[in-house]
Amino acid sequence: MAQIKRMECQLEIKSSADKFFDAYKTKAQLMPKMANQVVRDVKLVEGNGWDSEGSVRQWYFVAGGKLETCKEMMEKVNDKDRTLVYKLVEGEIMKAFKSWNSILNVMPMGEGSLVKWTMEFEKQNDDVPDPVKYGEFLTTWAKNVDTYLLNV
Repeated sequence: MAQIKRMECQLEIKSSADKFFDAYKTKAQLMPKMANQVVRDVKLVEGNGWDSEGSVRQWYFVAGGKLETCKEMMEKVNDKDRTLVYKLVEGEIMKAFKSWNSILNVMPMGEGSLVKWTMEFEKQNDDVPDPVKYGEFLTTWAKNVDTYLLNV
């Protein structure tokens, strides 16, 4: 029987929740500029725009010191709760995992925000290690975007 596991990482940022959420929702094409430490390139390969549900993007990113690629579909957008759900459909990560969803939630907190990434995944087998390097990637990505937004 399939066992979906969850791993969460969260961090406090200085950017407003609306501004940070908007960067991920509508400005994916700028991520290589905003977070060049971890995001090398992104291309829209399917869909009606960068911010539409069902759009598919090809990402080139660095996780665990290694350049990887993946295709993800923006599965769900909830503007009210500032939540995005991405489903991975292709890439190196799918060699180790049968399924993978990344959920971004941004909540106002004090002068800044709380960013929470939730990874939901099913491993190909029990020998696959927990995806700690992807949690570190998502956290570094969020820190890079926060720094960029504070300086524009």
